[in-house]
Amino acid sequence: MANAEGACSHPARIITVAAVTRPRPELLRWDNWTPSTRTPWGGRTIPDRMKAELPVDEALRVGVVGESWELSVDPSFPSRLARDGRLLSDVLAAEPEPWLGREAATRSTPMLVKLLDAKENLSVQVHPEDGAEWLEPTESGKPEAWVVLDRVPGAGIWLGLADGIDHDTLARKLVAHDDIRDALNFVTVEPGDAFIIEAGTVHAVGAGVTLLEPQLVRPGKSGITYRFWDWGRRYDAAGRLDPRGELRPLHVEQSLRTARWDGLFGADFVASCRATPHELSGGDVRHEHVLRLHELVLERVSGRGAIGIAGPGTLAALIVTQGRLAVGDATAVGGQTLVIPAALEALDLTVDGEAFIVHL
Repeated sequence: MANAEGACSHPARIITVAAVTRPRPELLRWDNWTPSTRTPWGGRTIPDRMKAELPVDEALRVGVVGESWELSVDPSFPSRLARDGRLLSDVLAAEPEPWLGREAATRSTPMLVKLLDAKENLSVQVHPEDGAEWLEPTESGKPEAWVVLDRVPGAGIWLGLADGIDHDTLARKLVAHDDIRDALNFVTVEPGDAFIIEAGTVHAVGAGVTLLEPQLVRPGKSGITYRFWDWGRRYDAAGRLDPRGELRPLHVEQSLRTARWDGLFGADFVASCRATPHELSGGDVRHEHVLRLHELVLERVSGRGAIGIAGPGTLAALIVTQGRLAVGDATAVGGQTLVIPAALEALDLTVDGEAFIVHL
């Protein structure tokens, strides 16, 4: 029976709807760095200068830091949230839609972003293409890019093969354990220089160079590096240079097979790898597009003030290299990285220094 107002006489049911929380920007742990045994060529720039405002574990006072993995879902050196220690990979897999947006189907990300500091020359390396027939099902190519953050005067990189170098010439040098630096292009660098390192590019970071290094590694796979040559260096078990120590393992056969022999050489090749940043907006805060590496985009914000940037619709990382940056009420200082969920449609940034934005 209906009452006078025409409403049903049954008791009203109260339905409670749980509030839906949206992911917020999260700080990642800032000390996700590699041991000196893995990167014996490293220096002290990352802990002593780039992360100077952050507490450094006493054990690092006598060590070196070659790499800091700022954004990583690789099980070897995975990123964790600063506030509760959860693995970033677990967070993305649990909430793929709000965190990954249009990339949600992967439940992960191919982005890997490092800070790299070379006190000594890195080994001469090459990365294979995705899908190369000799790769295992669990292995991935690893195209990467370099943005120079700092350098000692005259420092540089080795990039590509010099004019006149062919497969047989380089193979003879390697088999004879000859010095191969005259087979490579040496390029002096300055802060802000940017380069794209595609599969098949022979490359090495030179002593005295500090880089931001974004890479692409397919989710669930390990990025592969082949080592051509390591300058004849020997190391003890702790990763220290020792003329009585062991040579690092080389991958000469795989490296020669992977290197590109059908393209440009010499200065023309170097020019083809150099990225040219362009300004997206100016004013007190400068916003630049630095480079594109396949689906990965790298941007830079610098200066002092506020700026609004449209969210990319996918996971983004903000790596602060100088000063500090805030996204709303989330703040990061030099040497810290914020991860930004895809659900955040606009990035309202307050900048006092320099930061890089990496996204797909």
